[in-house]
Amino acid sequence: MKMQSINPATGEMVKEYDEMTPQQAKSSVEKSQQAFLSWRKVGFRERADCLRRAAGILRSKAGDYARLMALETGKPVRDGRAEAEKCAWACEYFADNGERFLLPEIIDTGAGKSYVTFMPLGVILAVMPWNYPFWQVFRCAAPALMAGNTVVMKHASNVPGCALAIEEIFRQAGFPDHVFRTILIGSDRVDALIENPLVRGVSLTGSVAAGRSVARKAGEMLKKTVLELGGSDPYLVLSDADLAAAAAVCASARLINCGQSCIAAKRFIVVRPLKVSFESMLVEQMGAVKTGDPLLDETVMGPMARLDLRDNLHRQVVKSVGMGARLLLGGVVPEGRGAYYPPTVLTDVSRGMPMYDEESFGPAAAIIPVKDEEEAVKVANETSFGLGAAVFTRDLANGERIAAGELEAGLCFVNSQVKSDPRMPFGGVKDSGYGRELSSFGIKEFVNIKTVVVA
Repeated sequence: MKMQSINPATGEMVKEYDEMTPQQAKSSVEKSQQAFLSWRKVGFRERADCLRRAAGILRSKAGDYARLMALETGKPVRDGRAEAEKCAWACEYFADNGERFLLPEIIDTGAGKSYVTFMPLGVILAVMPWNYPFWQVFRCAAPALMAGNTVVMKHASNVPGCALAIEEIFRQAGFPDHVFRTILIGSDRVDALIENPLVRGVSLTGSVAAGRSVARKAGEMLKKTVLELGGSDPYLVLSDADLAAAAAVCASARLINCGQSCIAAKRFIVVRPLKVSFESMLVEQMGAVKTGDPLLDETVMGPMARLDLRDNLHRQVVKSVGMGARLLLGGVVPEGRGAYYPPTVLTDVSRGMPMYDEESFGPAAAIIPVKDEEEAVKVANETSFGLGAAVFTRDLANGERIAAGELEAGLCFVNSQVKSDPRMPFGGVKDSGYGRELSSFGIKEFVNIKTVVVA
């Protein structure tokens, strides 16, 4: 079997790769288990040194990795370089803080000694997506490796070049052989990896369907899982918002990574008195962004990652318009090759329309008018997803009250774009998954939280 890397800007094949046989994949897990038996005994200082070297490699070769991401996913090289830098930041953050996060916690129980210790589990299977082909991997792997686990990764089938490059980074950084391994297989073979008794946990970032499939199999095998799934992030624009600032942030948040991000803004919930002005400002902001060749430094937005993804987004737009939404910008598939789609804005989007009910994974914004703040919060929570959310208001205390107490999401921001940060936990609720990545919470997802009592 072959895996093909396809350039979404041209439709041309970049490179072809051999898929691993079942025996090769099984052998990789076995070697990772053997590596774990030694790696778990390595001190935090040595693990941290390896992560810091990985950070150095990411920075020194950021241009090469950015080009690879552009060729395989259509991500502009300027964004690819920023992604490599963020991966380096995560490596350094867990190198600096991992030992502190995992220090034993002393508990007074009246015994001679009693405490909680945090021990690595073993081989962790990472099932990773294509949209941030480096960042998604490092935000999972850096804390897992720092905790003393080993990692085998099944990456998305359209980014095999990125997958192998990441393995090489860890190798060059001095991680022992098989502490991090890339397994080139299709999604239909993930169940076999989860069934392997040597795999002790699974981290997946992907679709709701993929999450349910992995959770089902992992539950059957009693394996710990962390699932970071889709999102339909609401951005609430309240009556006292700084409208110009809100529109600028909303446009950026919708078009980040060509809209192909789980935490990209998807639904813009605007109180009616501001609707017309917000429509005009958002159209102006998004219309100013042009698509272009992702290999050029000046390109801000490249193509979508695959033609089928572009076609599904266009289906959502066309069907929503047919159901009564108004098209204000874009919405037309451009002529020529490549998976390009223009920045698109729809307004008067309502329940029952695909752009209201479904996750829209691309550069299309849905404006949903509401009567007041109360209805804005209600509409924001009327979704099966719960990953990110933002609220725009000049009343910071009220914005904080809504973000902290009323919005059903794992990440809530006031007057700014939803972002991931190694210092803060990342994850969602409802159909957006469970568990957390990053921060002290993320590094403890794949450890044995062990009670020790000495009489």
